[in-house]
Amino acid sequence: MPSSNKPQGLDEAEAARRLARFGRNELPPPPRRGVGRIAAQVMTEPMFLLLALAAGAYLVLGEPAEGSLLAGFAVVTIGLVVVQERRSERALEALRALGAPLAVVLREGSVRRIPAGEVVPGDLIVLEEGSRVPADGPLLSAQSLQVDESLLTGESMPVDKQPGAPGEDGEVAAGTLVVAGSGLAEVTRTGTATRSGQIGQALGSIGIEATRLQRNTARLVRLFGLFALVVSLSLLLFHGLVRGEWVQGLLSSIALAMAMLPEEFPLALAVFFALGAWRMARVGVLVRRAAVVETLGAATVLCVDKTGTLTENRMRVAWLDDGRDASRLDSAAALSPAQQALLRTAVLASRAHSMDPMDRALQAIEGHGATQAETAHLPLTSELPAMSVAHAGDGGRLRVATKGAPEAVARLCGLSAAELEAVHARAADAAAHGLRVLGVAEAELDGALPASQQDLPLQWRGLVGFEDPLRASVPAAVAEAREAGLRVVMLTGDFAPTARAIARQAGLAASDEVLLGEQLAALDDAAFARAAASTGVFARVRPEQKLRLVDALKAGGEVVAMTGDGVNDAPALKSAHIGIAMGKRGTDVAREAAPLVLVEEDFGLIVAAVRQGRRIFDNLRKVMLYIVAIHVPIAGLAVLPLLMGFPPLLLPAHVVLVEMVIDPMCSIAFESQPDEPDLMRQPPRPLGEPLVGASQLMLSAGLGAVLLLACLASYLIGQSEGLPQDVVRTLAMLSLTVGNLALVASLAHRRGAWTQGNGRAYAAIAGGSALVLGACIGVPALRELFDFGLPSPGDALRAAALGLAGGLALELFKPLAGVQRVLGRHARAA
Repeated sequence: MPSSNKPQGLDEAEAARRLARFGRNELPPPPRRGVGRIAAQVMTEPMFLLLALAAGAYLVLGEPAEGSLLAGFAVVTIGLVVVQERRSERALEALRALGAPLAVVLREGSVRRIPAGEVVPGDLIVLEEGSRVPADGPLLSAQSLQVDESLLTGESMPVDKQPGAPGEDGEVAAGTLVVAGSGLAEVTRTGTATRSGQIGQALGSIGIEATRLQRNTARLVRLFGLFALVVSLSLLLFHGLVRGEWVQGLLSSIALAMAMLPEEFPLALAVFFALGAWRMARVGVLVRRAAVVETLGAATVLCVDKTGTLTENRMRVAWLDDGRDASRLDSAAALSPAQQALLRTAVLASRAHSMDPMDRALQAIEGHGATQAETAHLPLTSELPAMSVAHAGDGGRLRVATKGAPEAVARLCGLSAAELEAVHARAADAAAHGLRVLGVAEAELDGALPASQQDLPLQWRGLVGFEDPLRASVPAAVAEAREAGLRVVMLTGDFAPTARAIARQAGLAASDEVLLGEQLAALDDAAFARAAASTGVFARVRPEQKLRLVDALKAGGEVVAMTGDGVNDAPALKSAHIGIAMGKRGTDVAREAAPLVLVEEDFGLIVAAVRQGRRIFDNLRKVMLYIVAIHVPIAGLAVLPLLMGFPPLLLPAHVVLVEMVIDPMCSIAFESQPDEPDLMRQPPRPLGEPLVGASQLMLSAGLGAVLLLACLASYLIGQSEGLPQDVVRTLAMLSLTVGNLALVASLAHRRGAWTQGNGRAYAAIAGGSALVLGACIGVPALRELFDFGLPSPGDALRAAALGLAGGLALELFKPLAGVQRVLGRHARAA
């Protein structure tokens, strides 16, 4: 039974009352960007300025209807951007909520992990190595506690903390980092009342920062914009100097500039990254840095921990071996006296408020809880994987219980070589069946606890086996990863046979080949690189060896995703191309070092993240191809009729009418496209492969040229038939609109257009476009406003057919392997 003086903490009802009284333990949220600020930002964009210039020109010319129309389009443009910006901001707010820091508190006598924002004055907070302190308060107890207070003082050296020490030496402060030891503190100040006032900044500042891809795209837009400016000014001078039509030249040059400016590039990137991060959060993966989305689709190696990622991290005591008898723990009543003594000692070697799964499994055993108060403990280290807990015994003596790696604890007990061999054999046999095995020993002391565990007079008590079952989703996820060309490597600090058994159950390649950390340490760089490239399971690996493995894999040309949860995992997480921290058991240091955080610690989520990353990159490439392609016919129709000696075909209002279709297609329809059926049956794309390279630009320019020819054919046929100019313009716009919608359907899938469906967003936008164009042609007032005419049904069908043929030109070439490569499909590795 638990001891009577065990701290209980607040009850939930009192905690709720204090939360209502003192408020949440967080800073006020940053102010939202209002509609006015977003609108002001839009008004500085080139497209808006061109619209405003065109509207002003029409008003000066005494054509208020056309001027009002363009002004209305400008308002619609602002509205579209506001809606898209708010959609992105809502996605980011959801990410901030998921990324809120957590705290471990003691309430109603049990340890609970809660959002740090719900910590209240009077709470007892449990401090463990690698965690950030959630609030200010004095220490009640501490064991070798050291805290990094550089956030407050700028001093990089950790500070020793002791309960009852005067001033700040006996207190902990919000935002500081526990770098060693453990402790228990009582909260006295929360939120803005804390010393630092910085709680939550580490993960609360999630944002979609400018990535390399966004910077490169912005540079491309500037180059296009400069080119559009030069060409538009040339057209203006041509109209004015050659034809003497300065006003018409101004309107035509504005239309050409609007047609050539690919302002959709940055909008599409911002929306894709924000909503892509939101979609990944919905499957349980928190994106802290948007740049990782670009890298996910290129990952070739997944380095994962065993415990909690491949397994359920739900330890339970399953097996006991006292040296004479070994049995499964099906019923405590069936245990021999020696096994019951072994179990009691193992429970004493666990810490009451620990989040360690094996400690919690031991503490959960009924009738074997610690009845003696814990007085001190010696933590495990990377050099000595064992820990000892001291309890007050009878007559002032100390009872020390030790547990840890069997070989380490056996050596501490001074067992003979033969006894060590027997322990190793029994532990190996249990581990081969997937058990996590710990050695257990105990000692009694008359004096104080020594500084080193080597100085304890320990007596061997036996082995305890823990069971952590494989997650049911892992074998299928491993198979999916293998089919996607991803190599899964297990890195664990566990015993080699345990690692081998779990690897076999998971279906990892070369699961029988296990390399130990001590074997890795003996390898030179060349041999180490060969081992990293060929071995699938590494056991007894230390954190610094994880970093060396990641660096070796990177040097071999691999794109590495790495999971981690501890303080010492942070260097490997930072070094990996894709660092993945554990959301529940991961330390704050690990979460801050990793661009991805798993909300639920499941290997299947990592594969799901890779799938989402591939989907986002795939759809981004499609939308970039579309943007380049659709601007070719718009720009061509704006300038070529003029060069042929015909009146202007596209005026600013017509360009904006087309842009009203292009913008939602880019930011909504393409973003919501489903996965390609073979998305996870392709090898990873090369890391250096550009989103849009020369081959993609050539293909999209060619597709745009074909659609331009179809629209020009519709236009020139109408001219040759002597149709009125407004009817000819209508036929060209009809061809362009139908071709635009067909082009989206063709580019949306690497297979046939419309064969997989294009989603509700595409259907809604296509239907809306048809209704708007139909209204502009069929309603007399709108027809006059847009300078359209009413074509005959036969002419309209011909124009629509030409546009459809031009938009679907890609379908003729999709079977070609070269075209598939340009579209993003890679040949499967042999």
